[in-house]
Amino acid sequence: MKTQKLGRGLDALFGEIDEAYENEGSQNDTILELPLSEIRPNPFQPRKNFNDESLSELSDSIKADGLLQPIVVSEDLDGYVIIAGERRFRASKLAKTKTIRAIVVSADEQKMRQFALIENIQREDLNSIELAESYQELLKMHNMTHEELSGVIHKSRTHITNTLRLLQLSQKTQKALIEKKISAGHAKVLVGLDDKTQERIVNSIVGQKLSVREVEAMIKSMKANPYENLPKKDHYTLNFTPLKERLNHFGFEIKASKNKLTISFENEDEIEKFLNLLEK
Repeated sequence: MKTQKLGRGLDALFGEIDEAYENEGSQNDTILELPLSEIRPNPFQPRKNFNDESLSELSDSIKADGLLQPIVVSEDLDGYVIIAGERRFRASKLAKTKTIRAIVVSADEQKMRQFALIENIQREDLNSIELAESYQELLKMHNMTHEELSGVIHKSRTHITNTLRLLQLSQKTQKALIEKKISAGHAKVLVGLDDKTQERIVNSIVGQKLSVREVEAMIKSMKANPYENLPKKDHYTLNFTPLKERLNHFGFEIKASKNKLTISFENEDEIEKFLNLLEK
């Protein structure tokens, strides 16, 4: 029963944003031309990174043709809060428009948080880490399993699980993924490695332009030979001078090369003489 109840609840939330757009011309929701200065971003917006080039392209489109799809906002004490459409809002500001078309709906804090998560998941605007964080928050918010969330957002359970595993990566690796220095494919094969190994492999990916297959082969080789990449012990040159001088004093022919000492014997008597010295 829990699955059905939670599923219906989250499905309803997914439908509310679409319904707002579908009812754009109806009296169910109010459509206004709002001053940009009275609108502020949703504080629960999961997306932290907005591509400058993409925003610039959207801004040019808005300048040429206007905003084709309004944003969705909720009225607040000192203006309006964006529920859906922050990218369009940012592009409109870039286009230096004074106002923006907006659908005004009623939403409390909890619903604003959920709307922000859902809208971005639907529109696939998030990078892999932000998407993983959105999945994680929805799972906690609704106390759902991966399987239950899969049925609601129509993504495979495997996709959800693999995306969430990216949150196990080190902060440096996550940053490299967000900045697109490595791909999601690269990131997935790094899950489970320690932070230092991740950093070393990420540096190799960036510096050598390694493909996912090449990284997989590298990791496979490392696991097969775990000591291969360990730092080697420093080599010291031994000082044989005192020993060489002493043995020369007793008439032995001595040769020293790097850390190896060679004693030459001409006959059995010299061997006996040497053994007697060791016994003293």
